[in-house]
This record gives sequence, C-alpha cells and structure tokens, in this order.
Amino acid sequence: MNRILDHYSEDFEMTTPMIVLVMNDQTGTLKGKKNVKPYWEKALERVFDLRFELIDVFVSVNSLVIYYKAVLGKRAAEILFFGKDGKVHRSIAHYNEI
Repeated sequence: MNRILDHYSEDFEMTTPMIVLVMNDQTGTLKGKKNVKPYWEKALERVFDLRFELIDVFVSVNSLVIYYKAVLGKRAAEILFFGKDGKVHRSIAHYNEI
C-alpha cells in the first residue's frame, strides 16, 4: 500500500468513476492521502492481483497522461498533475466505459 501512496502529496486529490463503484461516493472524488488510502485498500481487496497494461504516455509541463488497459477489460486515460516536490497532487481518470 505504501508503494502506491508514496507517489502522492499529502493533499492529493483523486477523481475517478471507480471511486463511485468502490466507495459508493457519488462525487467520484477523494481529497487527502488519508482519504485515498481506504479506496486503494478496498480496490485491492476486490481485485487482489490488480494489473494495468501501459499503452502510451503523453507528457506536458508538470503533468502527464497515462493511457492503459485497466480492470474489467476497460481502457483508461489518467491525467496526473505534479507539484514542485515531484509528487502527484491531483489525478483524474477517464474510462472508455463505466
């Protein structure tokens, strides 16, 4: 779990439709690393061998987009915004279908 969380700033904000499914939080957004941790714990309980297959990466200034094969045969594009400390302070995931 710490290997995942180490990439995030303390005030990290995550938006994904998977939060709606896993946490039943209709906003789809979690704020703060301490609030994101339970999401990853539940997600890894449901899919303990969670794997992603990288398709492509698109780079910009202080951000990047990762395009990958996600869970349940879905494809995803995730925007990661980086702070001055090099940690992700915000991410927004998009899926080809929910």
